[in-house]
Amino acid sequence: MPIVEEARAKINLALHVTGRRADGYHDLDMLVAFADVGDSVTLATSDTDRFTIDGPMAAGLSADADNLVLRAVQGFRERIGPTEPLSVRLIKRLPVASGIGGGSADAAATLRGLCRLQGIDANDHALASLALSLGADVPMCLAGQPARVTGVGERIEPTAGQLAFGLLLVNPRVGVSTPAVFRALERRDNPGLPALPALGTIDDLSTFLAEKTRNDLEAPARAIAPVIGEVLAALGSLPGIRLSRMSGSGATCFGLFADRSSAEAAGARLEADHPNWWVAPASTTL
Repeated sequence: MPIVEEARAKINLALHVTGRRADGYHDLDMLVAFADVGDSVTLATSDTDRFTIDGPMAAGLSADADNLVLRAVQGFRERIGPTEPLSVRLIKRLPVASGIGGGSADAAATLRGLCRLQGIDANDHALASLALSLGADVPMCLAGQPARVTGVGERIEPTAGQLAFGLLLVNPRVGVSTPAVFRALERRDNPGLPALPALGTIDDLSTFLAEKTRNDLEAPARAIAPVIGEVLAALGSLPGIRLSRMSGSGATCFGLFADRSSAEAAGARLEADHPNWWVAPASTTL
């Protein structure tokens, strides 16, 4: 029977760049949530290896050996153990190179599916090492829980996950290169996140994020893709918005709302004004 794993969008509610390592990787301090929208990966045993990509964003990806799904399969076979030939299908719904961890989430979903298929514990140390080798965002996507994440992305401290709220994800259909954004950073030794306070309401969360946190990648990303500023302005004008910010290295931005229904109403208005943008209401927890 085929195994289906969801690859949910990763949202950086806050992202502080706190240093740069000798190997070129950056130390980060992030507050991360996972939305209930994303891609999906289906795996099944087959007579030969097959990999297909479809979905509304499929045109932005190629099914070659560099695809993170195929790299996850290959890495699993090399580090964890052999598998039977596999048919793997990726349904791509998230924009490519958009700051919400789409490729990393796809790789993580593939690893989780392989563990289920092979009867292996997804908390295996070798799997965590494999995830990090695929990319800094893959370990947190493998965990798939709201968390404070530090280091290059390997140190994950889950949050309570009890505060539910709505999100509106918006991408102007512009891809932004993560390496280019990091190269454009003016400062790489910024202060980290403060201790996470008790967050009982959406007002507590939005106040904390607005007053105590930031996304250090937003300024360089806006310099590369000025349309990000237009997206943030449009989000900030919507009724019910509590906070608007860019996620990751962009260009996807998000708005915080009290609940999904408020995000859906705002999203309908935004789609009417900007029909060419990708707009996705969602729910999440922290």
